[in-house]
Amino acid sequence: MAIKIRLARGGSKKRPYYSIVAADSRMPRDGRFIEKLGTYNPLLPKDSEDRVKMDVERIQYWIGQGGQCTDRVSRFLEAAGVVAKTERANLKKAVPGKKMQERAEEKATKAAEAAEASASAE
Repeated sequence: MAIKIRLARGGSKKRPYYSIVAADSRMPRDGRFIEKLGTYNPLLPKDSEDRVKMDVERIQYWIGQGGQCTDRVSRFLEAAGVVAKTERANLKKAVPGKKMQERAEEKATKAAEAAEASASAE
């Protein structure tokens, strides 16, 4: 059985409230879980102490049993100083693909050639 330490969503529509739970990875997000380990309320200000509450000892126990933390929970643990910070993939989503870069280069060369042609015509 693969254990995940993850968030389970609660709260009403547009008023999210999350429980940090240890659950079997095959169970649905809001479904059956083994143990509740804490809470996360994203509506509170970031500097509020009640925003994230965790039972750190139990989380360390489940990690020791082979539990894997999701990205969001691992960020909470990093902020609490429980887990060492890890490097994450710096996805370059804003960088255009190869073909778009080639098109941009072609467009720039055509614009430069047109500028030269108009300058030499004068």
